[in-house]
Amino acid sequence: MSFHEVRFPANLSFGSMGGPQRRTEVVTLVNGFEERNSPWAHSRRRYDAGVGMRSLDDVEAVIAFFEARRGQLHGFRWKDWADFRSCAASKDVGHSDQVIGQGDDATTAFQLVKTYHSGDHQYQRPIRKPVAGSVTVGVENTALQGGVDFDVDPTTGIVTFDTPPFLGAEITAGYEFDVPVRFDADSIQTSLASFKAGDLPSVPVIEVRI
Repeated sequence: MSFHEVRFPANLSFGSMGGPQRRTEVVTLVNGFEERNSPWAHSRRRYDAGVGMRSLDDVEAVIAFFEARRGQLHGFRWKDWADFRSCAASKDVGHSDQVIGQGDDATTAFQLVKTYHSGDHQYQRPIRKPVAGSVTVGVENTALQGGVDFDVDPTTGIVTFDTPPFLGAEITAGYEFDVPVRFDADSIQTSLASFKAGDLPSVPVIEVRI
């Protein structure tokens, strides 16, 4: 899959509509009970980039970005303003925000993840597109130094340690991240008259699996 490591203008994604989507297959039995199953292990996010356009300059910027991606052909980064950090919205990113693994004296590479908790249940989301320079890592609540103790690949979200964390050590991380997406249409339709009248074009964007 072709992916461009460039972010859709963050000022235009601000205010956009969208969020996670799940796919659930529901079968109603003859007795009225249901059987429910999902073929998706992970949710898929959808957004509308058209909502964030407030001027003709914004329209021009979106069209330029769309053309440079060749429509649906190339993926890109998207900042989801409702969910772009490892911590709560009211807090600052810290090295102990998310548990990403346990040391075993052998493994040196760990995938960044974000865990969503609700009651006794949780969902663990892989983070593939961390923001470069934003990742902090800790082992047993001790902050480590990036570039010395570990390195992170901003294109995959893989954290690699110089030496394997010791057996049983809790490995944590904090970060900001983008969503890997592509345009979900091969055309953008707008007009000067409709835009001035407040009729914003629809520019659908959908998350891609990486």
